[in-house]
Amino acid sequence: MEDNKLVKFYRVDSGKAGPRVLLTAGVHGDEYEPMLAAMQLVNEVPGLLKSGSVTIVPLTNETAYVNGIRYGEDGLDLARICPGKSDGTITERVASEISALIKESDYFIDMHTGGPAFEIYPLAGYVLHPSPEILEKQQEMALAFNLPLVWGTDYRPDGRTLSVARDANIPAIYLEFGGGTGFRMQVVNAYKTGFMRLLNYLNMLNGPAGSDSFVDKYWIEDHRQDSGYLQGKMPSPVDGIFVAEVKIGDKIKAGELFGKVVESFSGKQIDMYADIDGLVFLLRAMVKVKPGDALGGILPIGSLNERVIYE
Repeated sequence: MEDNKLVKFYRVDSGKAGPRVLLTAGVHGDEYEPMLAAMQLVNEVPGLLKSGSVTIVPLTNETAYVNGIRYGEDGLDLARICPGKSDGTITERVASEISALIKESDYFIDMHTGGPAFEIYPLAGYVLHPSPEILEKQQEMALAFNLPLVWGTDYRPDGRTLSVARDANIPAIYLEFGGGTGFRMQVVNAYKTGFMRLLNYLNMLNGPAGSDSFVDKYWIEDHRQDSGYLQGKMPSPVDGIFVAEVKIGDKIKAGELFGKVVESFSGKQIDMYADIDGLVFLLRAMVKVKPGDALGGILPIGSLNERVIYE
């Protein structure tokens, strides 16, 4: 382990020329499967790496993890304040340090889950970078991870780890899978296998990484403003109890019942309907909701293995 002030990381160097790959977990302190995947990769990568280097950060946001919440102890969301400040609050300093690691890498992967609030269909996402060369590399990275959803979204939002990579012209993707209560080992395994696939794609491993078979997947690129903003999707109209009528991965049609919010105290029920046809890729897992809380999200998918583009 190397200690870079607040952000502690492991660096595996093959001793031979090649890509510099950065893998992060624990940007949010309540997303545990990526942390375990990163810890296991720390032990598994060294014996396989034949070229380049891999830097792994198993726990980016330590104060958020200590408190078991999304935010750092100063109340800031690390995924909204990058590139941070070297002389700011603790989360701003962490943002500054992780941003420096991103800028010195050649490829960047940021692993997430839905945390306690959401369950998310397994996906590899990227911003629709203005540079065709960077965009193509990001598409290839996302496809290499072999998850059943590939999602390209609006490149303009700032404050993210991926916006730091965007501005530095570093190909970057993020991963989302699972969430809610309990621990899901399938998330750990999918992330580990996907990362090894990516290293193999970059010609950095000795021997093949797992099976050569690829899953069928949906591939959506949505250029519309804030298309990737999960917290803004299907906002609850009232304070109440959310009862979902769908499951993650369901196909739904516009006008079908998505769920209902039972208003606190009055017991009034407000039905929430799908506004488009598509795939339920985001679903509220935390039952208690406040006005404006996202209840879920639907992606307008096409056929399997066909890229669908929305302008």
